[in-house]
Amino acid sequence: MTQRTYSGIWPVAPTPFHEDGQVDGEGMKRVLDCMIDQGVDGICILANFSEQFLISDAEREALTRLSLEHVAGRVPVIVTISHFATPIVVERARFAKELGADIVMMMPPYHGALLKGTAEQTFEQFRAVGEVGIPIMLQDAPLSGVDLPVPLLVRMAREIEMLKLFKIECPQAAAKLRALIAEGGADIEGPFDGEEAITLLADLDAGATGTMTSAMIPDLIGPVVRDFLAGNRQAAIDGYARVLPAVNHENRQCGFRSAKAAMVEGGVIASEFCRHPIPPLHPDTRAMLMELLRPLDPMVLSWGK
Repeated sequence: MTQRTYSGIWPVAPTPFHEDGQVDGEGMKRVLDCMIDQGVDGICILANFSEQFLISDAEREALTRLSLEHVAGRVPVIVTISHFATPIVVERARFAKELGADIVMMMPPYHGALLKGTAEQTFEQFRAVGEVGIPIMLQDAPLSGVDLPVPLLVRMAREIEMLKLFKIECPQAAAKLRALIAEGGADIEGPFDGEEAITLLADLDAGATGTMTSAMIPDLIGPVVRDFLAGNRQAAIDGYARVLPAVNHENRQCGFRSAKAAMVEGGVIASEFCRHPIPPLHPDTRAMLMELLRPLDPMVLSWGK
């Protein structure tokens, strides 16, 4: 693990299901144990790559409780709490804090293509969560469709004490990270990127201190971040070049299904089932993923064998 509070690799945990579509609680524990063995600096649960949009409120509560109890402080845990309604986001933040979460992550308020919070409404929602008293990671992703200009993010960082981290995964993320860090200075405590690390090198070069990837190969991406932050630039470039074909295939072809496929292949979980309307990976797409992963010998392919 890294020594900085908000740095390194903090992947998203997939949510495993049984073949009948029910949440696999024991599989979830194995996912978390595998990720810790992969050397992650933190774990995020209930994010988009956890299929949070396919999980009921009751399942969300049960997964939060199970995950925090099972991790038991071995690494920090981020709980995603995004919702359009501010009272629901605040209640989710309180629940996560009561159970011992270290950080909550949230996107700006949106619902579909047309219901989006204004800049002021976004500020007010994050401020309301900040009053709960738990560190917040803001997720700036295209999925919301909400424009989050740098001046707004800087204002939020300066005026909302608990807003500590910024996960920037919009187009041209490096440029936005660079501007955010330049304008926000010390108020930007944890500038992160996402999108499976598809733009990691550029984002690190722009000043990112961490990344939130999937749980597929954090044991191979984490050293890239650590080498870069330690000043070992060429080692970081070489390490990134080695994993980039697999990262690209995940990002462009597989999405959140890639980590599940790899975990089934390695015996971490029993099923890569995704709830309808998400289709299974095409067999050819899955085969190429494994073809790209095997020469890298990631932990995920052997952890459960």
